[in-house]
Amino acid sequence: MTVSFLLWLIKDCLFLLGYISGSQNFKKPLGAAEEKEALMRMQQGDDDARQMLIEHNMRLIVHIAKKYKIPGCTFDDLISIGAVGLIKAVRSYKPESGTSLSTYAARCIENEILMCLRQSRKQQADVSLNEPLGTDKDGNAVTFADLLGTDPDLVEDEVRRRITLQSVRRALPSLPQRERRVLSLRYGLEDGVMHPQHEIAQELGISRSYV
Repeated sequence: MTVSFLLWLIKDCLFLLGYISGSQNFKKPLGAAEEKEALMRMQQGDDDARQMLIEHNMRLIVHIAKKYKIPGCTFDDLISIGAVGLIKAVRSYKPESGTSLSTYAARCIENEILMCLRQSRKQQADVSLNEPLGTDKDGNAVTFADLLGTDPDLVEDEVRRRITLQSVRRALPSLPQRERRVLSLRYGLEDGVMHPQHEIAQELGISRSYV
């Protein structure tokens, strides 16, 4: 996502926030001729035309949001999430694609909501080391960290380190062989020993600055 697109997205979100909070009824969809004219004006850089297209397609968000329930999200939250998808749809829509704006926007809105739903499910599967499991005989809360018998910070740091290491190892094959070797030696990915730059440079026959 480019900086300019991000700024446009923020601007449109602020516009929709004011529109949603100040209106209970969404406007009807534009007619075919009106929509075509608005699209032409938008392509010429008319911001008012773009906002009009967004505003007159808000009903799509309500229609789609009614199909979903996400833990921790209210219906208004889903409307806001769907609004981001609508903004992206209007921004990226290409009339020459042969797909109507409403069909394309509906897909983008649904994708945005589904992304939020997947993230919510992922978070539900996460388990905190400080999550209470019950109480001991004195009525004190017992957590996963207590059962592990290790300082919670140490356990959390080790878990994070292992997850990061797995990610690094998955990414390494995308690098050239020499770069992989340098990183593996420098950060101890092979033997757990972080080798100094001069030692790696000597072994591979390259300069320390390259390392």
